[in-house]
Amino acid sequence: MLVTNHVLSGALVGGVVRRPLAAFGIGVASHFALDMVPHWGDWGNKRRFLRVAVPDGLAGLGAIAVFTAVSPPDRRLAVMAGMAGAALPDIDKPSRLWCGRSPWPAAVDRFHGRIQREARGRAHRELATAVAFAAAALVLLRPPR
Repeated sequence: MLVTNHVLSGALVGGVVRRPLAAFGIGVASHFALDMVPHWGDWGNKRRFLRVAVPDGLAGLGAIAVFTAVSPPDRRLAVMAGMAGAALPDIDKPSRLWCGRSPWPAAVDRFHGRIQREARGRAHRELATAVAFAAAALVLLRPPR
């Protein structure tokens, strides 16, 4: 799953849960749950991976900025914690790219790799997921009238 979708799901988690520590933990759990859903991936080589990962990473950072800004002050910390927790497990990818190794224990990496349901040709699923998560989070976080 693209990191942007993990970030968007984390915003939704934080908006619902409203408690930062719980939002962080549920955000981490949501990451693994989403990775079990069939999604886009299986890039084949580093060049293809980077053609998707760089724009995705930038979009994820943009989503973090937007949802932090639009969150009501009483939910902002929980939304940020949910987004951080939901994105955190994928820190292994840039870490491997830049440092040559994952920061996670081997058992976590094996588990994370085993649960992936990636295949080419599923970009439309990623886009639909992003739209659904973003819309739901925006509705949930909008100020009361």
